[in-house]
Amino acid sequence: MREKCKLMVIDNEIDICNFVKSFFEMRGFEVATALNGDEAMTKLVQENPDVVILDVMMRRGNEGLEYLPKIKKALSNVKVIMVTGVDSKDTIESARKMGADDYITKPLVLEYLETTVLEKVKSLKAAV
Repeated sequence: MREKCKLMVIDNEIDICNFVKSFFEMRGFEVATALNGDEAMTKLVQENPDVVILDVMMRRGNEGLEYLPKIKKALSNVKVIMVTGVDSKDTIESARKMGADDYITKPLVLEYLETTVLEKVKSLKAAV
């Protein structure tokens, strides 16, 4: 595993991408961003992130859920944290069944997000 952990933030709101990117870069992470699922898939293999922070609702209703299995297929070891403003038990259950490693609701509490990301990084290191 590389020395610096690499994240990819996939969210249609550029302000959220930039905010989360800055937050984690100040903590020593490398961070790539994408504004939708198509852009994410184009960048995914090249960027090879350890953890993906994926918004459920982007251009279309459940676009994040649509791309979740594609992301897991492209990078089987990546940890995916779903993020949404909608706290729906059905959506959470669907995300978990499709391979999501965690689920966080907006508005983002950065300390909680950081703790969740660090847990995923730790589990990746333990698996090596």
